[in-house]
Parts: sequence; structure tokens; C-alpha cells
Amino acid sequence: MKRAIIICEGPTEQSFCNDVLMPYFSQLEIYLEVPTIKKTGGGIVGWEALKYQIEKYLKQDTSAFVTTLIDYYGLYAHHKYPKWDEAERETNRVERMYILEEGMKNNIREDIRNRFIPYIQLHEFESILFSDIGVFDRNFEEEEFLNYEYLVSTINDNPNPELINNGITTAPSKRLENSIKGYKKVIYGALLAHDIGLITIRQKCSHFNNWIEQLENI
Repeated sequence: MKRAIIICEGPTEQSFCNDVLMPYFSQLEIYLEVPTIKKTGGGIVGWEALKYQIEKYLKQDTSAFVTTLIDYYGLYAHHKYPKWDEAERETNRVERMYILEEGMKNNIREDIRNRFIPYIQLHEFESILFSDIGVFDRNFEEEEFLNYEYLVSTINDNPNPELINNGITTAPSKRLENSIKGYKKVIYGALLAHDIGLITIRQKCSHFNNWIEQLENI
């Protein structure tokens, strides 16, 4: 059985991997391990700290692949991710992620980088929850919605949920907090993603789908 290690930004991403990705990849005889970022125990870190963890895993098991599941939302220049300035000049946000991911891969030690698959979630984990309006209908009562119409319009206006922007008040997580009473990522994130299902998420989120395809082909 092949082995892939997904370094998760936090517990929500970790739960998503356990509940949604692990059963799928086990059918492909790919075993997933899903540690969180070591330095923070969950939460984004600068590139050098993440690079250290990536290379450590790659060196510990010379047959394992390593990938990341971290949010673009919350990354800034001071985190010093490779190719940051070049990526920020790119207006196409999906292409921006590919530039950053290429920079990450090329910054890993040359003799082990072929087993590293960098992935940055555009714009954040909650983006994928906008893949299906039905998930909100199934999991929340009418009185729990603060602004149901806002959810509907967000989904209708963004056929690819990954492109929902990353403003302080308009990032996917902020839209959910403003639309659903008591929305908490840790409580609802993985649960809603599991309800939506991997097939629908892949159909809606092209960058996410590209990542899954790379993992399928290790």
C-alpha cells in the first residue's frame, strides 16, 4: 500500500481528511496520515517552519509522498513563501496558487522534492462548503439562518467556490458566520464537507480536483 502524508493547517482540515479523503484513498490502496502543523499544533506558520516539517517526513520514509492542506487566506508576505511577490502580481487566482505551489516544490531539497505535492486551498477550507446549497438546507433549520439569501447569491455568483474572495468580511468563513447562527469551523466544517461528498466538491472546485488527481497518481 502506498503512503501519503497530508500536513493539515488545523483540526478541521484534519477531520476532513479523516472523514472524507481517507475512505476514498484507502479504496485506491493509498494510506493517508494527517498530522497538523507541528510548530503551532494547528494554524499557519512561516515557510521555513513548514519546509522543515515537510523535509523531515520526506527523509524519514523514502517511499512516502508528502502534501499540504493549508489556506491561502491568512498567508502574507512576512510568512516568506517562495515566489510570493510573483504570485501576488498574477490576477488569476487559481494561477496564483500554482505559482506559489511551484515555488514551494522547488524550494524543497532537490533529491527528495519529487515526492512532495504542494497544495494551498483557495481561498480557505470553507470555500468547498459552497459547492452545494443543499447541504445548508439539510443541516440547518430555517430559524438558524441569519441571511439565507446571502448564501444562495454567493453560490449562484461563484460557479467555482474557490474564487469566493478573501476579504476580511467576505472570505468564505466570514460569509458563513454572517449567514448561520453560531457557525464554527471546527464544529461544522468537516461534517458539511462529508455531507456534500467528494464527487460534488471535485466537480465544483477545479484546483482542489487537480490536487486529488495528483494524489491518485502517486
